[in-house]
Amino acid sequence: MQIILVSRHMKAARTVTIMPRHVLAVLAVFFALVFSTSALFSWLSVHLRLPLVESLMLSLQQQESKKVQDYVSNNLQLMATRLGELQAKVLQLDSLGQRISGLAGAKAETPAKTKGGQGGPYLPAPLTADELQQEIERLAATIEHKTDELAVLESRLLEKRVKDRLLPTTLPVKEAVLGSVFGHRNDPIAGLRAMHEGLDFNAETGTPVLAAADGVVISAEYHGEFGNMIDVDHGDGLTSRYAHLSLLNVKSGTLVKRGQQIGAVGSTGRSTGAHLHFEVRMLGVAQNPALFLKQGLEFAQIKRR
Repeated sequence: MQIILVSRHMKAARTVTIMPRHVLAVLAVFFALVFSTSALFSWLSVHLRLPLVESLMLSLQQQESKKVQDYVSNNLQLMATRLGELQAKVLQLDSLGQRISGLAGAKAETPAKTKGGQGGPYLPAPLTADELQQEIERLAATIEHKTDELAVLESRLLEKRVKDRLLPTTLPVKEAVLGSVFGHRNDPIAGLRAMHEGLDFNAETGTPVLAAADGVVISAEYHGEFGNMIDVDHGDGLTSRYAHLSLLNVKSGTLVKRGQQIGAVGSTGRSTGAHLHFEVRMLGVAQNPALFLKQGLEFAQIKRR
């Protein structure tokens, strides 16, 4: 780069050529002056203890220290807040686990109780950053473990609900009077001792008959002794029977829900009057229907003859 100098004191213009090495030399001298000045101030502050320099250095150190302390304090506060949230989450999962365990009929794991008495004065001992991090990791692992436990309990609860839906625990006739019970009795027609394999619910003809549980209708037809009869399969070999009906509202293959009307009380077949003959069978063997119906809330309120 060339610079042309013109002045009235000079008879002719002069040309000055600036090379890259000249620029580098100027920059080197500038940085050397800055470094020398900084070093000089540092030396003066140490050996001569100049108040202005000492005050400036102390102020800078304090500002830097405050920034570090604020950063550490904020991080510790965030970690402590996270720790509190995880502790609250663990308590919520414990409480939820106990409730679900009760519903699922399973026993929840409870922490072992500390043996012996404990006591003494309260002396706060704040956790360090490393201790906070370790506690957060421990609680996170605990939450993951409890979440897995709740998933298992949820599966058991769902299984229990499905089984409950398939157990015949709902009264097949509302507002009925309980007649003959399960067991031996004198046959109402022959007058001889005989086995009664169900429960009789006395009600007026046309009274709705309801499915005692979810299932599939496997038979809906007339039977010589049971009259109009419906058999419902509830799975795993469990079936229920509704006999002497005056009306059939379903047919074979129909899916029925608990409490759904499937027929009406009547006196068809071998019968002396309007009533519903209700049976429960396991793998074809007659069971006492009262053992199932007692699991519901309605059976205790039914009228006895």
